Amino acid sequence: MVKPRLFRRATRALLAAVATAVLSGGLLTATTTIAQAAAQGPCDIYAAGATPCVAAHSTTRALYGNYNGPLYQVKRASDSATKDIGLLSAGGYADAAAQDSFCANTSCVITVIYDQSGKGNNLTQALKGHWPGPAEGGNDNLANAFEAPVTVGGHKAYGVYVAPGTGYRNNNTHGIATGDQPEGMYAIFDGTHFNGGCCFDYGNAETTGNDDGNGTMEALYFGNSTGWGYGSGNGPWVMADMENGLFSGVNTRFNDIPSVSHRFLTATLKGGHNQWATRGGNAQSGGLSTYYSGVRPNASGYNPMKKQGAIILGIGGDNSVTGQGTFYEGVMTSGYPSDATENAVQANITAAGYSSATTGTGTLTPGSRVSLKATTAPCCTSQYLHRNAADSTVGISDVNSSSPTADKADATWVVRTGLANTSCLSFESVGKPGQFLRHSNYRLRVNVDDGGSSFAKDATFCPTAGNSGTGQSFKSVNYPTKFIRHYNYAAYIASNGGSNTWDSTTSWAQDTTWLTAAPLS
Repeated sequence: MVKPRLFRRATRALLAAVATAVLSGGLLTATTTIAQAAAQGPCDIYAAGATPCVAAHSTTRALYGNYNGPLYQVKRASDSATKDIGLLSAGGYADAAAQDSFCANTSCVITVIYDQSGKGNNLTQALKGHWPGPAEGGNDNLANAFEAPVTVGGHKAYGVYVAPGTGYRNNNTHGIATGDQPEGMYAIFDGTHFNGGCCFDYGNAETTGNDDGNGTMEALYFGNSTGWGYGSGNGPWVMADMENGLFSGVNTRFNDIPSVSHRFLTATLKGGHNQWATRGGNAQSGGLSTYYSGVRPNASGYNPMKKQGAIILGIGGDNSVTGQGTFYEGVMTSGYPSDATENAVQANITAAGYSSATTGTGTLTPGSRVSLKATTAPCCTSQYLHRNAADSTVGISDVNSSSPTADKADATWVVRTGLANTSCLSFESVGKPGQFLRHSNYRLRVNVDDGGSSFAKDATFCPTAGNSGTGQSFKSVNYPTKFIRHYNYAAYIASNGGSNTWDSTTSWAQDTTWLTAAPLS
């Protein structure tokens, strides 16, 4: 019995030494950050601060310096086979090529987000709660595996794109805080993908899937809901979901916290006995700002807390499923992390190198930016496929290098791997990041994923040789006789003859042929 006790003392001493070295002075210098990022992950830093991770989820990278297990699992539509997606190397980045290969010529969803902490707190499909989801049996949808591409440390990866109706959960956890026990958490979100629905959350929730009363959950919320608490400006805000309230501070309604919209956002929440705090910052550079730090809200039922210890992602504690957002990584800790620990974690995050930069221009290679130029003469050879800002429908319009910046962005597209078939393509709007070109009632529009079962197919087009003998044509994946066409300056999917006016055979071949031009924006 002596040796284990001595070993534990030595381990605690080592951790204390590491914590002092890592955390002294708060934020690390740039030089130290780079060295740290190569040797440690966020959970190593939390452990050094005596608040170890009890859940660690990421589809983009390892969150421990020595982790070499799977990050997540995907299931393909063609045969329902599954595959674990791991790392390029221990402590490194996701092997996105493994997903691309496994899902070739079909689509995939994310079925499991593995817990790297060793506690077994994996996230899987959220089952029916008080509010039913849209999937069979009232369960929630799973995320499309290709809808949130990203680059981390120069390596391709995929995030978790939560459309309304999408949700993950674990009601049988190990080591997660319950009752009034202290805990911390952080997540990296896409700060441009949000809505006012309830509730895009990550964190601690009820194990029942029901609303079990005030104080029975403690989760990070991101969005611009004003139904409960809110902050300055129009949002979105980082807030705490403590059940029956989204809290921006001590007051149940307004507290003076800022709207934040970083493309990659670090959000933190921590709670202890009659104290809690939210912080946030740009996950690509800089430090964290404290939005609120103080006592529990001015309402009954939140002191002491009654946390139940389930973990949720993308939904509320009672399975509220109308929120939306994108998640890249996040952890939950045992104990209330210090600001210095969180500052060191933020330095590690910024060193990781999150980026949404495109990888080329003027080609149909996923990651490239293009503009699609009409070929019909004599009317339209100076016109481009263009989002109409007034109503998000799509048509063709004269746009050139002298046009307003917004017009050029609305005539430029980021080529993405097809959401419904990886051998085809989807087109993300540069003017509206996170929104895709799709057809609805045959009309082309630019929309965010609404969570409907047909969205991925409606937003996927297969390139073919141009119907007029030049350029490219783009065939709808779910209506294979219909191609992207301009007709009377509006854009549709159209067949060569049919009952709709835009199916006219006149100029059909030219109207469905496009030149892939250098991007206007």
